[in-house]
Amino acid sequence: MEITKNGMFAIAGRPNVGKSTLINAIAGAKVAIVSDKPQTTRNRITAVCTRGNCQFVFLDTPGFHRPRTRLGEFMNGVVSESVADVDAVLLVVEPVAEVGKGERMLIDKLRAAQMPAILVINKMDSVPKDRMLEVAAVYREEYDFADYIPLSALEGDGIELLLDMLERFAQEGPALFPEGMVSDQPVRQLAAEIVREKMLLALDKEIPHGVAVEIEKFENENGHLSIAATIYCEKESHKGIIIGKNGSMLRRIGAEARQDIERLTGEKVYLQTWVKVKENWRQSAAQLRNFGYSSEA
Repeated sequence: MEITKNGMFAIAGRPNVGKSTLINAIAGAKVAIVSDKPQTTRNRITAVCTRGNCQFVFLDTPGFHRPRTRLGEFMNGVVSESVADVDAVLLVVEPVAEVGKGERMLIDKLRAAQMPAILVINKMDSVPKDRMLEVAAVYREEYDFADYIPLSALEGDGIELLLDMLERFAQEGPALFPEGMVSDQPVRQLAAEIVREKMLLALDKEIPHGVAVEIEKFENENGHLSIAATIYCEKESHKGIIIGKNGSMLRRIGAEARQDIERLTGEKVYLQTWVKVKENWRQSAAQLRNFGYSSEA
C-alpha cells in the first residue's frame, strides 16, 4: 500500500519508566537496549512503524534527569531537541498518582513549546486497572493532554490503540524511511549497544554508567560476522570487576551479547571483547565526541 501520511513522535519520560521497552514493542524488533537501571538510553534512537497508508516515526530519548556529568548534560540536550522537532510527544509515566519533579520539568518543556502531547500510563500490568483514572486525573491537572492511554509495553497491550490515537496527528506526505526499515541505527552501533546492555544487566551500582563500547572491527569473514569490541571504563578497579575472576564476567557478557547480535543479524557471530581504562571520560568533551555522545559528532 502506498504511504500517503506520516507522523513523527518523541517518546519522553524520566529514567526507567519503560520508554525503550515501548519503542521496541512499537517497532516489533529490538532497536533500543533495555535494563532496569536508569539512563540506559544515552542517544536518540529512531524507530519506524508502517501501518496501512501511514508511516509512524518514533524518537526514543534518554530519561530526563538532573545531570552530574557532561554525558548527562548531553543526554538532557537530546531530550530537549527531540521534543521540539515532532508532531506530538508521548509522555510516558508509571501508574503512580503523583507528578514527580522529572515529569514536571518535562511538562514545563511541553508548555514552553506549546506541543501536543499524549499521556502514556505504562506498566499497567503491575497495578489494578482502576488506578489509571487516578493517574490520568492528576496529570491532566498539570497539562492539557490531547489524550491519555493505559498500556503495558512489556506485554504489548495497548500498542494498537496507541497507534490508532496517533494517526490523527499524522500529516499528508510520503514515507520518510524505506519500506521494511524499523530503525535508523546501523547494525554496528546496535552491536555496541547490545554489549553495553549485557553489562547493565550483569553489573551493579555505578559501574555500568561509567562504561562505553567502541566497535573496532565489524567485518564478514569466512561465512561469519567478526566483531571486535573495546569496553572503556573509568577506573582500574572497575576493569577488574568487568573482567571478573579468571575472565568469567567478560566471557558471560560476550556470550550473551553474541547471542543477541546473531538473532539481530541472522548470521553466525565471532565476538572478541577487551577492557580498557579511560579515567573520567564522561567529563571529557573530546571523549564524548569519540564515543558519539555529542551534538557536534
